[in-house]
Amino acid sequence: MFLNYFKAACDLWFFLGAVWLFGLLTTKPDARTQPLSSRVLEIGLGSLAFSLVFTDYFHSGWTALSFAPTSNITGAVGLFLVLIGVSFAIWARLQLGGNWSAAVSVKEGHTLVRQGPYTVVRHPIYSGLLLALLGVAVIVSKVRGLVGVGVFFLAMWLKSSMEERFMLEEFGTEYRSYQQRVKALVPYLF
Repeated sequence: MFLNYFKAACDLWFFLGAVWLFGLLTTKPDARTQPLSSRVLEIGLGSLAFSLVFTDYFHSGWTALSFAPTSNITGAVGLFLVLIGVSFAIWARLQLGGNWSAAVSVKEGHTLVRQGPYTVVRHPIYSGLLLALLGVAVIVSKVRGLVGVGVFFLAMWLKSSMEERFMLEEFGTEYRSYQQRVKALVPYLF
């Protein structure tokens, strides 16, 4: 049964990837983008996080310990988290339209989006990805999965911090006011 939940979760992640690839066709040109060094760091942390969660490469020692029993309940809860996370990230991606970029950037004619999922958190794509990755970690139920979510959280925190600087420089007090009303990654908390 575990494999069915894991496969379904992987299918949802592949669907998300397809939406992302299709979305590349609709983005505006970059006016400013993050330095290559920070992008490489994000990709490295993200790759480590996904390796921890999705593969058995780190399946030894303390990372192989279970934090929950592998069962239909943990599988269903995990798959639900993946579904909600992927849906939230896609909704946010569609809301951004041409302003979206894989790297932190300011687009030509960039607009400040504050509707839809952006009323819940300032970085709903990152929040959705984190929730979806947590869902896979719950399905896997190994400590390595939780470590992977922690590593990914670090990557998303670094990325969102840079994005915050870019948005403040681009939109000034308008963005500062938005920051005061809406949390960055976790509704009502952070």
